[in-house]
Order: sequence, then C-alpha cells, then structure tokens
Amino acid sequence: MRARLAIRYSNLQVELREVDLKNKPSQMLLASSKATVPVLILSNDTVLDESLDIMLWSLQQNDPHDWLQISQHHEIDRLIQLNDQSFKVDLDHYKYADRFPEQTASFYRKQGEKFLMILEHKLTQHKYLINDNVSLADVALFPFIRQFAYVDIKWFETSEYPNLRSWLTYWLESDLFLSIMCKQACWSSKTNDIALL
Repeated sequence: MRARLAIRYSNLQVELREVDLKNKPSQMLLASSKATVPVLILSNDTVLDESLDIMLWSLQQNDPHDWLQISQHHEIDRLIQLNDQSFKVDLDHYKYADRFPEQTASFYRKQGEKFLMILEHKLTQHKYLINDNVSLADVALFPFIRQFAYVDIKWFETSEYPNLRSWLTYWLESDLFLSIMCKQACWSSKTNDIALL
C-alpha cells in the first residue's frame, strides 16, 4: 500500500499487476527471490522489492510537496525504523494472536501501544508526525497504523489516542488513499490483466 501511495503521489505511471500470493506467477518469482509484494521492475531491469525502497525511488523522481524533508531525515528515518523493525512485529503478533499463543492479544496490543504513544505525543505538537507538513514518515506508517486499528476497531475508537485517530481518519478519507483502493482482477500471464497506476 505505501509503495502504491508514493507512486501515485509522484505521478509516475507503472504497469500494476495484482497477484494472488497463494499462486505466485513465475515472472514474479524470477524477478525477486523474496517472493513477496511489492516488486517493482524498472526500465533498466533493476528490481526493487522493498516497499520503502520503492517509496524512496518514487520520491527521487518527483516529490512535489517535499515528503522527503531532507532537513528532517534523521527523525523520519528513526520513526520508520521503529515502525518497520519493532512495531511491525507487535502488529503481526496482535493481528494474528492465535498463531502466537505464548501471550494474549491484549498483551500484544499493549506492546504495540508503546509506539502509538510516541505517535500520539508527536501529534499533540503538530498536525503530522514530523511537523505541520506531510512527510515520508506519515505515508510510510499510515498503512501499519490502519492495520493495527482495524484488529479491534471498537477498542481503537475509544482508546486514548484522539490525535492519532484524527490523523488516521485524515489518511483514510484522503483522495490519495481512495485513488489506490480500486479493486482489480489478479494478473496471470494468460489473461495479461494490467492496470496503469
């Protein structure tokens, strides 16, 4: 999702191929041994198979509203690393608690809330995570906070994170997010169903 958001924001045109991860196309497996999405194959045959790398590549092509905020790159990098290396683990445990019976879903949620508290505090100081302008951090974290919220949306709606809820609502209702959420058929080499993003 965050890779698609960055590509759309940067106004880049790519061939979008929706894949069924239970039936991965051979072309995808040849392109990336990771066998996970997203995978972006550039015109020079360079393969990017990390969503953050795709975001950075997109913004290096076109960043009309300065999401990169170079002067703030240390804080942006710190938040993304916390998200990708720590919070993502807590999210997976919380979301799939039945696969991790060592602790309860409530325990895993509490672990994830440590990160939510950091974000809530930041959002008491300014409109977005870094300052009053959208940055790479906002867009890179949004899909993960969305997932966390929807594990138990009733809990999230009454939780002690009003600023984070407002921030999440902003992104959920944004034209950018809505523009990438159109469903399309899974691609196969036989049907060659390709959408332009």
